[in-house]
Amino acid sequence: IFLVNVPLSLACLVLGALRLPKAPKVARAPKSVGVAEATDDRGDGAGDVPAPVARGIDLPGMALFAALLVALMVFLMKPRAEDWYLPVLALLAGAAFARRELRVPEPFIDLRVLGGNGPLLATFLRQFLNYTTAYAFLYGFTQWLEEGRGLHAAAAGLVLLPLSLSGLLVSAITGRREAVRGKLVVGSLVQIAGCAAMLTLHAGSAMWLLAAVGALMGVPQGLNGLANQNALYRQADPARIASAAGLLRTFMYLGAMAASAADAAFFTHGADTGGLHHLSLFMLAGAVLLLAVTVIDRSLGTLTPRKA
Repeated sequence: IFLVNVPLSLACLVLGALRLPKAPKVARAPKSVGVAEATDDRGDGAGDVPAPVARGIDLPGMALFAALLVALMVFLMKPRAEDWYLPVLALLAGAAFARRELRVPEPFIDLRVLGGNGPLLATFLRQFLNYTTAYAFLYGFTQWLEEGRGLHAAAAGLVLLPLSLSGLLVSAITGRREAVRGKLVVGSLVQIAGCAAMLTLHAGSAMWLLAAVGALMGVPQGLNGLANQNALYRQADPARIASAAGLLRTFMYLGAMAASAADAAFFTHGADTGGLHHLSLFMLAGAVLLLAVTVIDRSLGTLTPRKA
């Protein structure tokens, strides 16, 4: 279903090239005059050239990062001894990727953001753990509703509505509050409770119970995501905050990929109840680890709002 993003992305590129404002122009000095005389006196823009807006595209970095993820994902979806070369390939691609990104002036992913900032690394780890569990639920629970519980796709979608509603409601209520640690602790505890509740589900579970589990799992989505964003805003170097924000989004998608691999591993023979329970244990372990990383991170208690 995610293949729909390919034509949409291509359409965005084409429409962006056609409709977005063109690059501004800067004066180009003639070779025979000094800097002070570089201005085009005619005012007709004849001596102007487009300013360089787009930075260099790190195509080799993109290719190495893609090779790393593809090799790792293929192996994790169905780990087998005969596929030992896949994690080795991922390791080699990762090493080459890191080496390149630390050397080029405009890297695909600015790994320099990670250097020497322990609290920020902990935030990235929490982002990864949170969204691994969140996406594992979204992908796995939806499949189980249709295959294990026997619901029609439309009915499964309705059961998932409380997930979105509770997430939006919690975000609206707590979004302006500064308690980063408190949000993460509560979000982790609710996530643990939701994963434990999934262990009680079976093919005959009542619809209200399915909806309640979905609503429960929506609460940490409304708490943890905002808390990690607030933490990053205070922990990142202001000069590299854009790169740090991009990496936070990257770790979210890495969590989604890990969740996809987990769903494939636990639903080998279809999305049955046994597979859902194994997936729930995997999610529960991630939620417990998320709570542990939050509790032991003393830096969260020293965060103060950054002045504009």
